[in-house]
Amino acid sequence: MFSSVRTRLTVWYIGVLALVLVAFSVGVYVTLTRALYAQLNYDLQETAKSTSASLVRMVASGKDLKAAAVDELNDHIGPDQSAAIFDQTGQVIAENPDLAGVRVQLPNMDPSQSNYPSNLAESSGRRMALKRFAIGSPEQTCFIVITQPVDQVLATLHTVRLILFFGTGAGVILAALGGSFLARRSLQPVARMTEQARRMSAENLEQRLPVTDARDELGNLAATFNELLGRLDESLTHQRRFMADASHELRTPLSVMRTAISVTLDHERAAEEYRDALTLIDEQARRLTRIVADMFTLARADTEKRALMRTDFHLDRLIEECVRAAEILASRKGVRVTSHSVAETLYRGDEGLLRQLILNLLDNAIKHTPPIGHVSVALTTCDATHQITVQDSGAGIPREAQPHIFERFYRVDKARARGSASEFGTGAGLGLSIAQWIARQHGGEIKLAKSDPQGSIFVTTLPAINS
Repeated sequence: MFSSVRTRLTVWYIGVLALVLVAFSVGVYVTLTRALYAQLNYDLQETAKSTSASLVRMVASGKDLKAAAVDELNDHIGPDQSAAIFDQTGQVIAENPDLAGVRVQLPNMDPSQSNYPSNLAESSGRRMALKRFAIGSPEQTCFIVITQPVDQVLATLHTVRLILFFGTGAGVILAALGGSFLARRSLQPVARMTEQARRMSAENLEQRLPVTDARDELGNLAATFNELLGRLDESLTHQRRFMADASHELRTPLSVMRTAISVTLDHERAAEEYRDALTLIDEQARRLTRIVADMFTLARADTEKRALMRTDFHLDRLIEECVRAAEILASRKGVRVTSHSVAETLYRGDEGLLRQLILNLLDNAIKHTPPIGHVSVALTTCDATHQITVQDSGAGIPREAQPHIFERFYRVDKARARGSASEFGTGAGLGLSIAQWIARQHGGEIKLAKSDPQGSIFVTTLPAINS
């Protein structure tokens, strides 16, 4: 019944407004009741006070008490009031019944109680005021009793109750209709967004949810979803491109291997030819293995399932080991690899991943450095960071390609790089992507500090706080 947000909003709106109206009605009714009875009591008391005071003056001027009492009651008592004046023994001195003939009786009291107070009471649907006063001397005490029916007050309160009851009911009904309309009107953008989202799939992620008003909450929600859809679309595009590039890179060594096997088995060959064919197949198998391993590394990086195996080691020694390993590859091209002597640097991190980072940077530098070129590695520590600088003397990276060098499967010269795998790299354009991921896993970053016809400089920054 309350599964709909619109229904829940309407019910809450009606409930809150009903509570407010009921509280307001009760407050108005109680306040009005007190005001009406207070006014009635005030009128009765003022009549008793003025009548008794006038009677005292009349008697003091020499007029007979009974005659003066009759005159004062006739002058001061209204047609809907009844009144009587009693002496201290309870005998009626004068009385004036109302139009209905209702007479007044003195309430039960102790005549010996000299300080008997003024009193207000209600009996048989009439409000009564009693006042004690002295005539001539304090010993000569009289009482005046005035009563008035409360029918008019009750009729007024009855009318007010009806007005408040039907007014509250009409207010609740109007609130229900208005609340339902407002809830439906307010949630229309949500319904449109839901319908649009239901029509969307992986094939049309370029579509976006409608934004009615970007300044309100629903507009902000739609804009946030559109941003999410944009990121999903971009991620899916990258995934598709990754799969296409991966398929292409995997197909190349497989095609070379199949061709070598087919040509070799075409007819009987010498042992040297078989050896050359097996060597070619082995190289392509190594390349294929490396591509698969790098893709697996990146896949685990995307899912953040590759936990760092942090250990304490010397970062300067790790760099020296990587330089010695790279010298073997560089010597085949006639490229010289050197490292600047640095102070002993203790670091805490994943030694295996950092080794792969440095080797990937060295491999990238060696591949793009011509023969008789030079590659250097330096380690410096400043501002609570370690900086590993890899510099080569290659031809540099074109300006238009520099923003893309850390993208997966991106290569500046695909024609030249195709099939050029090395001992450390794949030739598939994954080396720098993996190196960047490793740096970020350690809280660092790799940046291309400089690239021109004189060479390129890559700077890896790692936080020294891990040391």
